[in-house]
Amino acid sequence: MAAHPEGTPCWADAMFSDVEGAKSFYGDVLGWTFGESSSEYGNYTQAYADGKAVAAVVPPMPGQEGQSAWCLYFASADVNATATRIRDHGGEVLMEPMRVGEFGSMLLARSPDGVVFGVWQAGAHQGFEAMGVPGAYVWAEIYTREPEKSDTFFPAVFSFRAKQMDDPGNPQMDFRVFELGQGPLLGRMKMTAEDFPPEVPSYINVYFTVPDCDDAVARATKLGGVLRFGPMDTPFGRFAALSDPQGASFSVIDVTNTKGEMPALSDVD
Repeated sequence: MAAHPEGTPCWADAMFSDVEGAKSFYGDVLGWTFGESSSEYGNYTQAYADGKAVAAVVPPMPGQEGQSAWCLYFASADVNATATRIRDHGGEVLMEPMRVGEFGSMLLARSPDGVVFGVWQAGAHQGFEAMGVPGAYVWAEIYTREPEKSDTFFPAVFSFRAKQMDDPGNPQMDFRVFELGQGPLLGRMKMTAEDFPPEVPSYINVYFTVPDCDDAVARATKLGGVLRFGPMDTPFGRFAALSDPQGASFSVIDVTNTKGEMPALSDVD
């Protein structure tokens, strides 16, 4: 399997104080199975959808306990060069580039508007083995209170092109799409005070595919998850935003259940 092209979302993981609880929750909601935890790498445990690696869960490192959150990783051919670009454009490298055995190299960073993300240079571990199938990652959106900062930073670091979504029915919505050669890769939504309490920081929201959005929501809420938004029909699929029992935000989407016309996108200079 070829490495993911530079700048594309290529992996997602999350730290959970209760890893077994997280495995039980996501196993039921997304149908994940789990491999053996790797004690050599902090009990990092991969999740699989239909036998394909799609994500991972891990307990927090000592001193890192706190709010659980999903972290999206972008592919890089050279994490050291990416770290330089991150700093050059006002970002902060939270975890310096480090080698993870034969699997690859990584770093963790924060954009000028506070969005935490990862960068992965593939070795033996190429990243997602499946995307867009039930249980797998399919999409992500940057939620930020300062969109102008994300709009400058991420294209500078990863060479994204940007398009603005035109929605005459909702002129207040500020939504942008970042693209590379193969089309849309990532969304960017402006967080509003009406929809997001001030204590919610800017973040990247990951979407996982499910065969039935309403069924996934029912499973999640029965297990202690919280429905934040939806389910809602869109031209991209029927989706809902959730938080798991440990507070990590994510979304589920049934990409086969689409309604409405695709919104127009206009190029951004």
